[in-house]
Amino acid sequence: MTYTPPPSFTTRPTLQGTFGMSASTHWLATASAQAVLERGGNAFDAAVAGAFVLHVVEPHLNGPGGDMTGVFATAGEPDRPVVVMGQGPAPAAATREHYLAEGLELVPGAGALAAAVPAAVDAWFLLLRDHGTWELEDVLAFALGYARDGHPIVGRVGATIAAVADLFIEHWPTSAALWMPEGRAPREGEVIRNEAYARVLGSLVSAAADGATRTERIDAARLEWRTGLVAQAAADFVRTPHRHSSGLDHAGVLTVEDFAGFEAGYEEATTFDFRGHTIAKTGPWGQGPALLQTLAILDGFDDERLDPSTAIGAHTILEAQKLAIADREAYYGDADVPMDYLLSPEYAAERRTLITDEASLEFRPGTVPGVPPFTPPLRTEYTPPALVGGGGFAGVGEPTVSRSGETRGDTCHIDVVDSAGNMVSATPSGGWLQSSPTIPELGFCLGSRLQMTWLEEGGPSTLEPGKRPRTTLTPTLILKDGKPVVALGSPGGDQQDQWQLLYILRTIVGGYTPQQAIDAPSLHTTSIPGSFWPRTWEPGGAVVEDRLGEDVIADLERRGHVITRAGDWSLGRLSSVAKDHETGVLSAAANPRGAQGYAAGR
Repeated sequence: MTYTPPPSFTTRPTLQGTFGMSASTHWLATASAQAVLERGGNAFDAAVAGAFVLHVVEPHLNGPGGDMTGVFATAGEPDRPVVVMGQGPAPAAATREHYLAEGLELVPGAGALAAAVPAAVDAWFLLLRDHGTWELEDVLAFALGYARDGHPIVGRVGATIAAVADLFIEHWPTSAALWMPEGRAPREGEVIRNEAYARVLGSLVSAAADGATRTERIDAARLEWRTGLVAQAAADFVRTPHRHSSGLDHAGVLTVEDFAGFEAGYEEATTFDFRGHTIAKTGPWGQGPALLQTLAILDGFDDERLDPSTAIGAHTILEAQKLAIADREAYYGDADVPMDYLLSPEYAAERRTLITDEASLEFRPGTVPGVPPFTPPLRTEYTPPALVGGGGFAGVGEPTVSRSGETRGDTCHIDVVDSAGNMVSATPSGGWLQSSPTIPELGFCLGSRLQMTWLEEGGPSTLEPGKRPRTTLTPTLILKDGKPVVALGSPGGDQQDQWQLLYILRTIVGGYTPQQAIDAPSLHTTSIPGSFWPRTWEPGGAVVEDRLGEDVIADLERRGHVITRAGDWSLGRLSSVAKDHETGVLSAAANPRGAQGYAAGR
C-alpha cells in the first residue's frame, strides 16, 4: 500500500524565493512582516512587527494582555532551537482556596479571575532586543498606525462581537463602548480604530526614547510595560467585580506587583528525532511535548499507518493522539515532568501496544515509575450552578473550531525566515476581546489562560500562585542535519498540535509540499479533556473534514469513533516557512480556510 498522493490542485502555490518569507493568520500582519524584511530588518524584527499588527487586526483572537510562545534558531547558532517563553504565571493571590471560597468548581473561562500575568509584550520585546536589529519605534510603527488611523475589519471580528453583544451591553459596558460605539457590532470592511491602544504603544515608544543604547531603550519600554500605565490601569480596573463565566460577579486578583515581578525568558527546546528530522517544541508547561510523544508512538508503524487520508492511518493517528494527550493531562505542568521517560523508545513501544483495530473510549494515561498520574474530572457536560436553567455564557474558551464543526475563529500564528537563515515560529494568543471587560485606558482586556489550571489538589497543573498554566500555545521548529528547515504552527486550542502532526507526517513521510500538506483534509480527536472551560470531553469523539471521503469516514465509524463532520474546509489554520540549505531556496505556505491567512515572500 502506498501513501496517498497529494491532489494536483492547491488553493495557492507554495511560494519560493531566496530573499525572505513571511506567513501568518492575517494578510496585514504578513505584509507588515515582509515590509520589514524588504527594508533591511531580519526575521526577528519582522516577526515582532507582524505580531503587534495581529493585536490590532485580530483582536478577537489575541491581544496585548495575553501570552505568546515561540521557538527559533539563529543564523549564528543554527543547530540550537530556543524557546522564547511568554507565558505569565498565576498572580500571587490566585490560590485554590480563594477560588473555592468564591463558589467556583472550575477556574472561569472568562473574566479577570482567569487572567495570568500578561506576558506577550515583554516576550516580543525581549526577542527584539536580543536578536533583532531595528529600533522599537520602527517595529511598532505598523501596529500603531493601524490602531490610530484604522483598518478594515474582517467579518469574524464583527461576528464575534455580535455573539457577545448581550454580555457587553448587560455586564461589560467598557467593552460595549470600545467595540460597539454605535450600539451594534461593526460590519465586515468597516474601518475601526483603537486610539487607547495606540496611546499605549506611543507610551512605550516614549519610554524608550531616553536610553543611550538600543538595548537600554528596549529595556526601558519593558520596564514601562511592567510598572507604568498598563500595570496600574489593569490592577485598578480588576478590583471592581464583574461578570464571569461562572454566572457570578467576581473581582480579579492581579496586582501591580504581579506585573512588576514577571519577565519573559528563554529556554532550551524539548526535541524528538523523527525520520531524520529533529522536531523542537516548548517544555511540558505547554502541550508541545504531546506532539513529540505522538511521533514517538507513530514512529514504530509502517508508513501506510502514518497516512491521514486512509482509514487505517487516520485511526492510528487518532488513537496515538489520545494516548499522548492523556499523558499531557496526567503529567504535564509547570513542574518536574519526566520527559526523558515519556519520550523514551521503551515507553513509546509500551504505549503503541494499546492501539488496536477499535477506537478506545477510555482515558488511558501511562504509568511512570514513582510519579502518580493525575486524573482530571472527566465530564461530558458541565454547567456551573449559577447558570443552571439560565443558558450558557458567550465569552468563554479559546476561539476555535467547536465540536459541532462550527468555525468560531482561532488564535494567531506567524512564521518568518530571512535569507541569512534566521527562522522563527510564534503563536500569540489570549487577551481576545471576549476574555474579560475592556480596560478603557488601555483599549484591551486581560487574558484567561488560568482556565487551563485545575482546582483539584495534587495535579501538575493545579492552580498555584507563581506557576504557569499549561498553555496550549505550541509553535514548531523542524531541523535537519543541524539546521532549521521549517517553522510551523497553527491556532486552534487543543487541536494545534493535532493539525500540525498531519503536516509533519504528510511532508516528511508522504513527500507533500507545504501547501499540499496545508490544503489536505484534516481531522482531530475530541476524546480528551478540553483545556478550556468548561473542560469537557467526548469519549471516542473525532472531528473530520468531509473531504476525507465517505469510505474513510464510514470505516472510522465502524471502528467505534464518534464522528462529527465539519464540512469540507474548516479544520486547521496552519502556516509555515521553510529553507532548503542545499539550494538556498526559501518557501512559505498559508491556510486558505477562513480566507484570512496569507504568505508572502520573494
